[in-house]
Amino acid sequence: MNHKDLEVWKTSMDLVVTIYSITKQFPKEEQYGLVSQMQRAAVSVPSNIAEGCGRKSHKETHHFLSIALGSLAEIETQLLIAIRLEYIRNVNELFDKITIIRQLTIGLIKHIEKTINQNT
Repeated sequence: MNHKDLEVWKTSMDLVVTIYSITKQFPKEEQYGLVSQMQRAAVSVPSNIAEGCGRKSHKETHHFLSIALGSLAEIETQLLIAIRLEYIRNVNELFDKITIIRQLTIGLIKHIEKTINQNT
């Protein structure tokens, strides 16, 4: 499975660009704190999808897709922190994108689980 063909990978790549864009507006003192964490978590999502798809076993693919889900939860939490700190507002579209990526990732995980179960 080529990760570059997957809608979940493409959408998560868009998320990275969006996160980098909005974190440019954060205060300078957050450069090595919240900004860095948000950017790393965002990059982790498509990176883990790609790494999972590059693995030979379905169990490994499943593992890396699960890590991508964890990174999505991190981003969501960090966005909520940024909202509470009043660094950003009106990011409903971003939360919608995260929801879409989560749903697509869960769908891919379920597909992988079916494949694993059929092979055992």
